[in-house]
Amino acid sequence: MIKRIPEVPDEAATRARVPPGQAVTTRFYALTAEEVPVVDTTSLVITVHGEVERPVSLQYAQLMTLPHLVRSADFHCVEGWSVLGTTWGGVAVADVLKATGVVVKPTARFVMVECVTGYTTNLPLDVIMDPETMLVWEWNGLPLPPEHGGPLRLLVPSLYAWKDAKWVQGFEFMTEDRAGFWESRGYHMHGDPWKQERYS
Repeated sequence: MIKRIPEVPDEAATRARVPPGQAVTTRFYALTAEEVPVVDTTSLVITVHGEVERPVSLQYAQLMTLPHLVRSADFHCVEGWSVLGTTWGGVAVADVLKATGVVVKPTARFVMVECVTGYTTNLPLDVIMDPETMLVWEWNGLPLPPEHGGPLRLLVPSLYAWKDAKWVQGFEFMTEDRAGFWESRGYHMHGDPWKQERYS
């Protein structure tokens, strides 16, 4: 069950949006384990493979033709800071899969998100299919900067932000869970900020 907190503009409701152990900031830090890559959108291809009826490849230009969404989300970093009410533009991952005719096999239970840099992170199937999980290319009405994952980043508001993989280029649907980059280095396999699932 993915926890959602309604946006109510009073102090008590704002506090209720902040998970345990988090401090609110207005600064959106750019943290990454890798060197920021230069990604050419004219050659960027997003692949969907693994436990699907047939693999699918989608060019970045094709992704831009899908219905554009703008959503507000709270952003929680595992290092203990949160930015509330960030605004993102993009498309729900579930809508991408539907538009490209991806049929997920009943055996699929997890997804590995793959990035241009080789970075990976694992997610349960229900999280990747949640309407709030998006592929985004805008932040606060502007193109997403490379240091924040532009041209294409995953947004998973229900989990800590290391799950918001930067420079996305693929999704592998899996029958069994498998650790991604940070998970294999001691981070939690799930990463729910409300349960403080920071480390394994």
